Amino acid sequence: MSTSSVVADLPAAGAAKLPKRTWYHTTLFNAFVIGGVGFIAPGLWNAMSNLGAGGAQEPYLVNAANALVFGIMGFLCLFGAPLANRIGLSWTLFLGAIGYPVYSAGLYTNNRYGNEWFVLVGAVACGFSAGLFWASEGAIALGYPEPGKRGRYMNIWLWFRTGGPLVGGAIVLGMNNDAHAKAKGKVGYEVYLVFIAIQCIAAPLALALSPPEKVQRADGSKVIIKIESSFAAECKALWTACKRKDILLLLPIFWAAYFNQYGSSNFQTYYFGVRARALIGFVSNFGTLLSSQLMSTLLDYKGLPVKRRINIGFWYVVVLHIIAWTYGWVIQEKYTRNPPAYDWEDKGFVEGFFVLLLWDFARQALQNWLYYLVASMTDNISELTRFSGILRGQESFAQAVSFGLNTKKWVGGRVPLAVNTILLGLAVYPTWLVVRNHVPVEQDTKPSSADTHLEDGLASTTILDCDEKEKFAVGKTSVGRDAAM
Repeated sequence: MSTSSVVADLPAAGAAKLPKRTWYHTTLFNAFVIGGVGFIAPGLWNAMSNLGAGGAQEPYLVNAANALVFGIMGFLCLFGAPLANRIGLSWTLFLGAIGYPVYSAGLYTNNRYGNEWFVLVGAVACGFSAGLFWASEGAIALGYPEPGKRGRYMNIWLWFRTGGPLVGGAIVLGMNNDAHAKAKGKVGYEVYLVFIAIQCIAAPLALALSPPEKVQRADGSKVIIKIESSFAAECKALWTACKRKDILLLLPIFWAAYFNQYGSSNFQTYYFGVRARALIGFVSNFGTLLSSQLMSTLLDYKGLPVKRRINIGFWYVVVLHIIAWTYGWVIQEKYTRNPPAYDWEDKGFVEGFFVLLLWDFARQALQNWLYYLVASMTDNISELTRFSGILRGQESFAQAVSFGLNTKKWVGGRVPLAVNTILLGLAVYPTWLVVRNHVPVEQDTKPSSADTHLEDGLASTTILDCDEKEKFAVGKTSVGRDAAM
């Protein structure tokens, strides 16, 4: 719904008592639908990703598959919104869920039988599905609730999405915690069977989503979707957004933000046993949640103007990355000289685990800050969705390149780590130029103004006030590693 604008058709003054609502058309029920799909499909995908190499013994095939996933996903993030406007959000969400169990099935056949081609087939299916999922979820989470409750319903969806990796990580840890899992290797194939069975529920659940015209809000207002006249018009609006100077200056940080797939894949498989990886995949989610909460608290602090919060957030992210990457390089060079194979009982386990924890902590802080910055650039939903689509699409392209780079076993991971370090360094100055010249949009829209437009028969674009934009920006990325998918 990149160029769709959602407006509320407010009930006329003195209107009769609101009609009784049907439970499966309420905004709360639909929030549980989008949350449930997010929990089951991309949530469990991230649980497998948090294992390192999807739980495989060697990371190279899975890295190649993930390069396919994110390459396809990048295009679908950019162009999925026009498709969603044509086929409807429910069917878009359905298509956005069907590829995930195919991906898990590919990992299962590789784990148990050594099959490789089905892993790549699953990656293609998952890439298309992931792009369509991200094209539809923003429209549903932002557009279905009444404007005054958008933050609340976004939080419902986000807690579901965060719960996926936590529950998935608990399942993996519960099935891979005995003495046989101390050594390096791969997780048991039974893990994938559990994930496949659960992920198959996502697609039929998506069909429970109400179409926008049937959604029944608590205040009696209606969801109205204004669609561009043609697919060409949709693409033209997207191209205009892509050419903005501030968006172009932010491209390096868009790429750098999620480029580090060496840590979440190769580093774990090189230096940790199976059950240690399972523990890391579970516990690390709490670190990313803490990072997200700290950044969200800063960005939501009303005692400072928005511009000041953005400036402080920028330097906070810079300092975090300096700490995380300095420590990461020191430990990596130590492991290059003397490669370990840690179990969670080993003395050096915490030292290596903190490399991954700090990388994820810094990355999540950057994610929250980036979405907040982008959301403060505009005051209407249509443009906001386009900007976030550009951001997520570029991140996906970067992840595709990074996974491709990590299909080769580099000495000490020096090449992917060096590329990521240089990319982060090069991104600092252009990002600072945007921050320095940025004027946050803080226009408020009064209810009376909306009433006037609607009475005049105009389907005007809804303008988000500052608080609503902050809720979107902070909520959008408070999903730990889920942002990666």
